[in-house]
Amino acid sequence: MRPFTLNYALSRAVPTVATPYRFDESLQLNVLPDGRPAVSDPDLLLAAGTTTSTAGSQTHFDD
Repeated sequence: MRPFTLNYALSRAVPTVATPYRFDESLQLNVLPDGRPAVSDPDLLLAAGTTTSTAGSQTHFDD
């Protein structure tokens, strides 16, 4: 018998998602493939909700 709580406690497979932007170290912000800042794409912001930086704890205007 499987305990009821294990239906919720076990992690499910997390889908792999490719972000449509990357962190540019020289600009210190997330950029789209065409070089524009990721925050300049309203459709991306609506879909993702944010363009979280991969730069660690540094603060950037695009976070």
